[in-house]
Amino acid sequence: MILFYLPTTGIKYRDIKIMEIENTKIPEVKILHLDVFEDNRGYFYESFNNKKFLDLDLSIDFVQDNISKSKKGTIRGLHYQVGNFAQGKLCHVILGSVMDIAVDLRFNSPTFGKYVSVELSDKNHDSLWIPKGFAHGFEVLSDEAIFSYKCTNVYNKESERAIIFNDKTINIQWSSNYPIVSTKDLLAKRFIEIEKDFIY
Repeated sequence: MILFYLPTTGIKYRDIKIMEIENTKIPEVKILHLDVFEDNRGYFYESFNNKKFLDLDLSIDFVQDNISKSKKGTIRGLHYQVGNFAQGKLCHVILGSVMDIAVDLRFNSPTFGKYVSVELSDKNHDSLWIPKGFAHGFEVLSDEAIFSYKCTNVYNKESERAIIFNDKTINIQWSSNYPIVSTKDLLAKRFIEIEKDFIY
């Protein structure tokens, strides 16, 4: 970390956290630690910079941005799209805190059916890159959260799929005893019922 000081006062002006990429236990899913500039007014950071992605060997074209606002205990997911509309997602929290989840749906993958769980918040400013072949969901940990994600493909209703959030095979350790889940998500398939839409 590098510290800057105002020349006349010696007061710390801002901290810079150098952008880094971190592999998770499923290496294709990556945590991005962003450059954050802080001073007495607040903070500033670039939530996405294509050149930095290219420097990290991540060549990704985003075509759609989504933002949702949810209250504590809300679980959204586990969602994915298939075929020509399969999506990669870059997930980020603007306000609050969430537990973000990526589930490997790639048949024959050594981590098939396993999941990654990462806390994203307006305090750590981290982003999570989830490539095609994974289901995505999140749980709101704070009183409310504004969640943003960039997608590599547009939404397509016919290509949309979902897995029930409390599937026993995946066995995600959610924190809420009384989650708030949409009717649509409660009708989602079990993991053992999904088709071989992604092959490792």
